[in-house]
Amino acid sequence: MRLAVLGGSFNPIHIGHMALAEAALNAFSFDRIILIPVYQSPHKEQLSGAAAQDRLDMLCSSIPADPRFTVDDCEIQREGVSYTIDTLEYIDKQYRPEGKIGLIIGDDLARDFHTWRRADEIAERADIIIAHRFNQGEISFPYPYKRLKNEIIPLSSGDVRRRISSGQDWLYLVPQGARFIIEDRSLYGFGESSGSKESPGYGFSLIAMVEDAVRNFVPSHRFLHCRNVAVLSWDLCGEFGVDPRKGYLAGIAHDMCKHFSEADLRELASADGGGISKLEQKKPSLLHARAAAVFLERRFGISDEDVLDAVRFHTTGSEFMGPLAKIVYIADKIEVGRNNINPRMRDVGKNADLDQLFETVFNETVAYLDSQELVLSEGTRRLLESIQKKRT
Repeated sequence: MRLAVLGGSFNPIHIGHMALAEAALNAFSFDRIILIPVYQSPHKEQLSGAAAQDRLDMLCSSIPADPRFTVDDCEIQREGVSYTIDTLEYIDKQYRPEGKIGLIIGDDLARDFHTWRRADEIAERADIIIAHRFNQGEISFPYPYKRLKNEIIPLSSGDVRRRISSGQDWLYLVPQGARFIIEDRSLYGFGESSGSKESPGYGFSLIAMVEDAVRNFVPSHRFLHCRNVAVLSWDLCGEFGVDPRKGYLAGIAHDMCKHFSEADLRELASADGGGISKLEQKKPSLLHARAAAVFLERRFGISDEDVLDAVRFHTTGSEFMGPLAKIVYIADKIEVGRNNINPRMRDVGKNADLDQLFETVFNETVAYLDSQELVLSEGTRRLLESIQKKRT
């Protein structure tokens, strides 16, 4: 197997790193590129902004689901100053590559290559590949090398760090996995430029894992519905003083079990201790909401009752619904992809408080069920009775 190494601080990894790795892989027909985060570079001052484990986590979360790219943490495991010759010896021993290892470096590092520890041995042991970073022309280099004709992306990790710390745009300069870790761990001063940290709550990395699961469990049209519900829940939470991340999480997850088998739905729903009603026995699809709440707790360790109730009650409703559950119920019924709904259900939100909006949407839903001569669930019936009592 022909291997190449791309090392660096990856502080943080950004789109330029992966573009460079792909360009080298394709240009020289390598079988695999190994990305290796440095512990401490001999060419740079002490790294700041993110610990070695943070940088490794960002890198691991950012590489694509593609076996042509992988990560090795050998330099972080060694600790101390990371020297390229030590890493090449390790790669030769552990991976047993075919032929020489490709060593990818930028032209910004090439001019000082002769100062690297045992530079002559590196040049003899590896095929040196010099990529364009800032220089499109030829360079003076005293060892054999190959020039990678890659497109220059004028971006550095330092640029990304400065953008984050100063509150400038940066989200799409890094892979999604790295973005979630930066936000969750408040790296590089994230959140400080506005004078306050992000409020505690569910991190974007957990939300992303749940969203990936939903994407795998449901067909595309159902996923788009879940996404629309999540986005509208986020907006409504912001309007009514509820944590938007909880709204997005419950919204994206609410239908995740919609296409599970009847046996799986019964098994999951039974685990919440609520029993299976005659209506649910007759129509097991009604169990998908309860099943999803149990699944979220089992698979992802989510224990927040507000989130679980929002998922659990989004189909039938409940007299015990809190603000988040009402928001997700509303979003499920009036999200932008829903057709043939009463326009009043969307318009009322412009001048209503949460309870007014919820009651309007709920009453319209009950009216529709009645028009179709469908039996109301026990939860729906009790909720209807509680609303009617409040009016008298």
